Order: sequence, then C-alpha cells, then structure tokens
Amino acid sequence: MWASFAAQVLCCSSSVSVTWSRGVRLGVTMAKSKFEYVRSFEVDDSCLPHCWVVVRLDGRNFHRKFMTLVASQFASSYVFYWRDYFEDQPLLYPPGFDGRVVVYPSNQTLKDYLSWRQADCHINNLYNTVFWALVQQSGLTPAQAQERLKGTLAADKNEILFTEFHINYNNEPQMYKKGTVLIWQKVDEVVIKEMKLPTEEEAQETTVTRTRNRPMPLYCDIMGDAFWKEHPEILEEES
Repeated sequence: MWASFAAQVLCCSSSVSVTWSRGVRLGVTMAKSKFEYVRSFEVDDSCLPHCWVVVRLDGRNFHRKFMTLVASQFASSYVFYWRDYFEDQPLLYPPGFDGRVVVYPSNQTLKDYLSWRQADCHINNLYNTVFWALVQQSGLTPAQAQERLKGTLAADKNEILFTEFHINYNNEPQMYKKGTVLIWQKVDEVVIKEMKLPTEEEAQETTVTRTRNRPMPLYCDIMGDAFWKEHPEILEEES
C-alpha cells in the first residue's frame, strides 16, 4: 500500500512542479530541510561504462517491471489528456519521462519523503515567482535575474516580491506553494438504471447509489499532523 500511495503522490508532485512552477528552474538546488535524509534510500542504478546499453520494451508482464509500467502509463496519459487542459496549445514534440522505484521502510519515512517533496515545491515556486517577476516586469534578462537571485534566502526573495512588485507571497494560491496531492476518496455516485422484472412488461427506472474510489486533488500542507489525522485511511494496512 505504501508503494501505491507514494506513486500517486509522486506522479502528481512531479507534474505540478513542472506545470505550475511558472517557468524553468535556473540555478536552483534541491530544498535543504530536515527531510532530505530520505535521499539516502535511493539506490544508484548507473549503467556500467564501456558497455553496450540495451533497452527492451515489453507489452506484458508489467507486474514484474513496476517502474516501466508507471513511466509508460504516465507518458501515454500525458499525451492522451493534453488537449483537455491545453486546448489552444499544441504539443510540439513527444514527451518522455524518467522514473525510479525507491523503497521506504516505514510510515514516518514515507511521510518525511513527501514532506521533502512539498518543501522543494515551495522553494522552487518562490524562486520562479521572483525570477519571472524580474524578467517580465523589471526587464531583466534571464541571466541577469539569475545573477540577482544568486545566494538569496527565502526572506530575501519575499522582500523583493513585496517591495518591488507589491506581491505578498503568503497570498499566492496554495496550488502553487504546496503543489497538488492526489488521494483516493470514497464518493457516492447516484445513477439511474432501467430494470425490468419478469412479471412486468415495461422497464422501470430505479435510482442506484454506488460507492466508488475517485482521485481527489488537494492543495494543502502535508508536513504537519493535521493532514494525516484527517486521512488516517492512507496509511492503514487494510487500505
């Protein structure tokens, strides 16, 4: 269960950091926080030097190659649903996605990993918000904006936004600051079905209520305990 939930959130986090970050990341390192230790669980999977590299693509047995399934499904879905979200923007080239499977041994480690990703989302968005304000409103070139922000802390970036552009970063939408978290949530669906009993000549309309799991987007803080207390089913074994 841990792996499946992490995959849901990771796909979402990766997508949001690209789609909603309002630009490219220039000269930005990963967020430095107490959650960064989770990187030590990543296993180096570099290819051996001076060797032929063969990539094999299969259309079956995906249950034995978990990462290939996630990467291929995400890439195909990305293309399939593109026009639903970007009607006037054609897809200019075929996208590709990298991925890795990381195994985390406990609920707390998983929570720390997701907290790390959310902290990184905040750091990147703050940087990009200031960066593009400098480029689009102050007329700086991207190189000049990058140089202006070199070595600045979060407090410095907030000060630039407030004093030069009258932007209070605290008032920015949560979707940008926190990213998007997808969770499975039970939803009652009411459908009308036509049912015909053997003793009746005509079918009768009947209202049927079904409970289904639907992905639900949330824009909230997942670093504290409030989120996990509100959704205890995420980490329950039977879920």
